[in-house]
Formats: sequence, structure tokens, C-alpha cells
Amino acid sequence: MQQYPSNYTSVSKLRVILTGASGFVGEGVLLAALAHPAVEEILMTNRRHQKIQHAKLKELIVPDLFQIESFQEHLGGYNTCFFCAGISSVGMNEESYTRITYDMTMQFAQTLLKVNPAMVFNFVSGSHTDSSEKGKVMWARVKGKTENALMKLPFQNEYNFRPGGMLPVSGQQHVKPLYKFIVKVMKFLIPKKIVSLQELSLAMINATVKGYSKQILEIADIKELAGAGNTK
Repeated sequence: MQQYPSNYTSVSKLRVILTGASGFVGEGVLLAALAHPAVEEILMTNRRHQKIQHAKLKELIVPDLFQIESFQEHLGGYNTCFFCAGISSVGMNEESYTRITYDMTMQFAQTLLKVNPAMVFNFVSGSHTDSSEKGKVMWARVKGKTENALMKLPFQNEYNFRPGGMLPVSGQQHVKPLYKFIVKVMKFLIPKKIVSLQELSLAMINATVKGYSKQILEIADIKELAGAGNTK
């Protein structure tokens, strides 16, 4: 039986700050979360206006996430963050990738911590992230550095989700046809390496509502937590 943290304070209704809604992962997590009864409100922080509308949804335009401190007055009263913003490392050097993946994430997290110290912070990382920060793969080292730094922040809880291939949810717009084909093939050939964005969203919701014994969640953990008493 899964053991959850003994010091965990139960959350019945989620008030979520979400990043990355204009991207594949963030859009899928957002759509799935909006349909969940435990989610009361979502504030999506975007650089540009997104067309999606929903009774639970609010939007905060932040042209530069490095300037998030200037928007603190809009961030209070939320109990969880789904940090889904990210960028591909293809064609980037380590300095540039670190600035976006590590520096921006940490600045955003530290700002939220000042405003909502009892928040649960959920970070979407990636399969094969390097916790040692010493491996040969640049993106994996940087993601590992980011995870390690986030786990040291005094949030109520902080979780790092490491999905592999991800299946979109119904209604997504930010999905390339080639990617759809690739993940369908992967689901057939290596189903244990695939999660759906529905499962990822449910896992983050349940991590906030119920807690989880691990701060780093691999694919098997995401699938387990997605099925932990969810109602959708």
C-alpha cells in the first residue's frame, strides 16, 4: 500500500497557478484539470492571450516570466502550481538552456513561495533526468539541477514529474500530427514508456490532494498516482 507523508495537510479544493498553457504539455494538463471536480480555479500565466475560455479559468498576461515578481499581487490565494512551461534543448547551448529551464523556474517558484508559503509545487521534468547533475546529457543535467533545487525550497510539498512519451487529451490544439503518430506507435510497442496528459494532470491533482511518498515520480508513479481514488 502506498504510504503518504504523515505531515501532509489535506486539500479539498484546488486553486491552481499553471504555466505553459500555450504548449503541448501545459495545454493538455489544463484541459484535463478544468474538467476535474476538485479543481476550483486555475490561473494560467501566459506571455500572450490564449483563446480558451472556461468558468474556472482566469488569465494573467506576464510577457516575461523573469519579471514575475512584478505581478505578486495577482498570485495570492492559490494552493498549488502546475509548472508545465519548458523548452526543447535542441540547438541550444547549456548556458541558454539553463537560463530558461533552471533560472526562470527557480525565480517563478521563489516568487510563489513568498506569496503562498503553504503551496504544493508540481514541476514537469522529463524521463531520464539526471539527479547527479554530472552525466553527459546536457538537458538531463540541467533538469536534475532544477529538480534538486526545487526540492530544497520550503513549500508544503514539492513534486517532480518525469513523463516519457505523452498522449494528448481530447480538444488539444497544440499537437503536431507527426507527434501524434509517433506516440501512438510507442503506445503499441512500449506502452510502459507512455503516459497520457490526462494521467499527468490527475497525478498532479492527487499529489496536491493526497500527497505522495516520493518527490520524484517516474512513469510508473505517475500512473499509480493518477489512479489513486480519482473521480474522472
